[in-house]
Amino acid sequence: QVQLVESGGGLVQTGGSLRLSCVASGGTFSNYAMGWFRQGPGKEREFVGAISRRVDGTWYEDSVKGRFTISRDDAKNTVYLQMNSLKPDDTAVYYCAAGRTGPWYIPRFANEFDYWGQGTQVTVSS
Repeated sequence: QVQLVESGGGLVQTGGSLRLSCVASGGTFSNYAMGWFRQGPGKEREFVGAISRRVDGTWYEDSVKGRFTISRDDAKNTVYLQMNSLKPDDTAVYYCAAGRTGPWYIPRFANEFDYWGQGTQVTVSS
């Protein structure tokens, strides 16, 4: 059983930056592709981006491309989401997720992920 704990959320002004972290425990981190999802007020959960197990292949939802960057540090069992140029529409609870996949595959759908964190709130003020 893998446990995921997110941190780094908070309140930031439009145009600001935040870096979210997600620490995994209870499994072999390098066996999992990692993803980030978000759920804004009154909205359904949506995919933000993901990173493969190896070669650090990444995939991003269109609205965050060029602004958000996902990276991972397998030595620290941690995945990061660097968020720049934040907008009010980015306000949401952000969740990290782990999916046991092939080494180069980048999952993009919620049902491809096996474990989820509790989420961290990001609020962007206008």
